[in-house]
Amino acid sequence: MKTKTNKIFCILIIMALTLSLLISGCSFQVGGGQSGTAGEHTVKSVSVDGSGNVILTLDDGSNVRMSSSDYISEGDKTVNNTSITIEGAEGMTDVVYASSKALLSAVSVYCTFTRTVTYTTGGFGFFFGGGTTQTQDQTYQSAGSGVIYKLDKEAGEAYILTNYHVVYDNNSNTQDHISDSITVYLYGSEMNGKGIKATYVGGSMYYDIAVLKISNSEILRSSAAVPATIGDSNKIVAGQTAIAVGNPEAAGISVTSGVVSVPSEYISMTGADGSTTVAFRVIRIDTAVNSGNSGGGLYNDKGELIGIVNAKTASSSVENIAYAIPTSVVRAIAENVLYYCDGENVKTVQRGYLGVTVAKTDSRAVVNTETGTVSIEETIAIDSVTAGGLAEGVLQSGDVLISLTVRGTTTMITRQYHLVDSLLDARPGDTVTLRVRRNGEEMDLNMTITEENIVSY
Repeated sequence: MKTKTNKIFCILIIMALTLSLLISGCSFQVGGGQSGTAGEHTVKSVSVDGSGNVILTLDDGSNVRMSSSDYISEGDKTVNNTSITIEGAEGMTDVVYASSKALLSAVSVYCTFTRTVTYTTGGFGFFFGGGTTQTQDQTYQSAGSGVIYKLDKEAGEAYILTNYHVVYDNNSNTQDHISDSITVYLYGSEMNGKGIKATYVGGSMYYDIAVLKISNSEILRSSAAVPATIGDSNKIVAGQTAIAVGNPEAAGISVTSGVVSVPSEYISMTGADGSTTVAFRVIRIDTAVNSGNSGGGLYNDKGELIGIVNAKTASSSVENIAYAIPTSVVRAIAENVLYYCDGENVKTVQRGYLGVTVAKTDSRAVVNTETGTVSIEETIAIDSVTAGGLAEGVLQSGDVLISLTVRGTTTMITRQYHLVDSLLDARPGDTVTLRVRRNGEEMDLNMTITEENIVSY
């Protein structure tokens, strides 16, 4: 939930108690030969470079770079041919590395709105009438979170991901109810004079994702900011690390850590307009999230973005049930917005529409024998075909969906959402190939997306 001033906003939402990332107090002993290092040395500081790598600076001034496959953990290890002994770091294995990487792609988002209120002055009260009706403009703010999606340091340009409900307010005087005054702050730069103006590119209430743009920012050019590394949310499993980074209670960027409770499910809630019921596909987590952290990133133990936090269950009888929109959806929405909306008058998501309904005919748990992890696989079949739709005469009721290929990418359809998510990548003129099983025989069926088959969301 975004933090608001002078407004009650009833969508569930979002994130984070502070987890200290300082490593002082841990004894890091390093021995080896990288950058002239010899003998045993103490790690004096930890930093993150422009590529998101953790850099250990030793007491002799030399550096050891840790890649995404390395972790700060107790014991002996070798990093880039340098022998390292780390003591007193137990329990910090994943969180320190992942959080350090995630923090540099995190931003706080502040939106200013103006609304017009009507009131009566003078007169003799309700029963006697009289008085003068007047209007007055009121300015108020909301606070949320965001993630750097793309970054061009040299140009001072970046694209930011956040929640749609962070930048939207139904009472706003703007025509589309989107804030026309958006300011973001990089991690470590949350102070007066460090705010960076951003503009709204596009988004969707039905996916609760919005894309913002920063242009020609000197603050960005000289910063340590890095874009998020996008992870594959389709591969997450229950029990894996889920680290949330955001702006709780507008108090600045902080970190909480938990686990994935459910890798994929649907929840229904009231959309940003306060009236429309919207179904979101989400990751359920037990990571602590609080108001003000809507739009913040959810990361795995390698610091890869796996979701955008957008909601939590708010009830006195419920603890630690929060939600994030998976990156398989987020990435598709972001690329969709950049294609259709950046520099254009269109400001909403455009999705390919086949004209079919699908049904889940089977569901089962599957064990990965290599990793020992458990996931769910479903059998998805065509339930009905809409008359006059793109799929009429191509697909039939009962066809079992195996895979979908669009723009050179093939997605195996093992969950119901795979079909809908993949169509976010379809553009007018693209050929969509569905591999189906019909009467026991597999076949490829082709359909070409046209402008008439694109629907706004």
